[in-house]
Amino acid sequence: MNIYEVIAPCHFGMEAVLKREIYDLGYDISEVSDGKVTFLADEEGIARANIFLRTTERLLIKVASFKATTWDELFEGTKQVEWEKFIPKNAKFYVAKATSIKSKLFSPSDIQSIMKKAMVEHLKPVYGLSYFPEDGDTYPLRVTIMKDVVTIGLDTSGESLHKRGYRQSVVKAPVTETLAAALIMLTPWREDRILVDPFCGSGTFPIEAAMIGANVAPGMNRHFLGESFTNIIPKKHWKEAFLEANDLVRLDVSMDIQGYDIDSDAVRAALDNANRAGVGDLIHLQVRDVKDLNHRKKYGFVICNPPYGERLETKEDMPKLYSTMGEAFKRLDSWSIYLLTAFEDAEKYIGRKATKNRKIYNGMMKTYFYQFMGPKPPKKKEMSET
Repeated sequence: MNIYEVIAPCHFGMEAVLKREIYDLGYDISEVSDGKVTFLADEEGIARANIFLRTTERLLIKVASFKATTWDELFEGTKQVEWEKFIPKNAKFYVAKATSIKSKLFSPSDIQSIMKKAMVEHLKPVYGLSYFPEDGDTYPLRVTIMKDVVTIGLDTSGESLHKRGYRQSVVKAPVTETLAAALIMLTPWREDRILVDPFCGSGTFPIEAAMIGANVAPGMNRHFLGESFTNIIPKKHWKEAFLEANDLVRLDVSMDIQGYDIDSDAVRAALDNANRAGVGDLIHLQVRDVKDLNHRKKYGFVICNPPYGERLETKEDMPKLYSTMGEAFKRLDSWSIYLLTAFEDAEKYIGRKATKNRKIYNGMMKTYFYQFMGPKPPKKKEMSET
């Protein structure tokens, strides 16, 4: 059994959520930096982390790290890595992505080309080859150069982990599954509390909440590139991790999760996605305007990603929409409201100052996660006495 450093990228500002997830899964953190958490795991842990972590974008085995300020240093540093520990003789291997931040070496294409040549030069004498057919499984690498420090990671996930496999019907501009899960996990919401998304679109918030509440692992219905890395991770670890995920699902849990949208196509898409995710029976979805938002019960949660005028023709509609939202929220005076938006006048037109406001980048767009905290519900004993 080997212990690896595993790099888990995440949305900027979501590091604490991901860190808690990793601890809960049973692994130790070795480093936390902007947009990234690194932890220690064995082969089994890499498989489990891919299947169970909700808020990371992908998982990379840290291959090496060294300083390079010249192309020669990059070549020699790469060449010195023991690549045979990671890359089989017939593998297809390449630098899939190179990123340079505040470093002297900044051309992604040159970084990719030079590092590939260095890898080949190292492996030639190891495998006794002058030419590599690369007709086997794919081993893509991702490289970040931050302040002249090169970090090389082997991608075990393949497609981004936000692709759970359920969201095939997409409408509007959706929030990613990983970000939706992270935002839900930033709130005190639990499966015994009401949750409503009045702008559900493709259903991402309600579906991710239902998956959290029913303990449905986000990666249990998809495949991972690392499943083919049999030289590093035996297939039995993937099989055991999938079985573990299946055993932990609790579809008999009782939850009150609702999603509304004014667009009937969006509601149909959300229902299709929820069914593919296996949580269709745990969510109530319907066509409804936000102006009709109401609920007879207290102490619920609204978590949503409302429109914020990203298209020029809709910007003039934002004040009216957010004023309507504010009126609807007044009827839910004991509820906690959480909304992700790039509309900077959200508080003004909602008519209420947020308890907290967190800046979050949704892709390349700067957005704000406004948190309007309601009162805490009385404890169950107090409620039973009233």
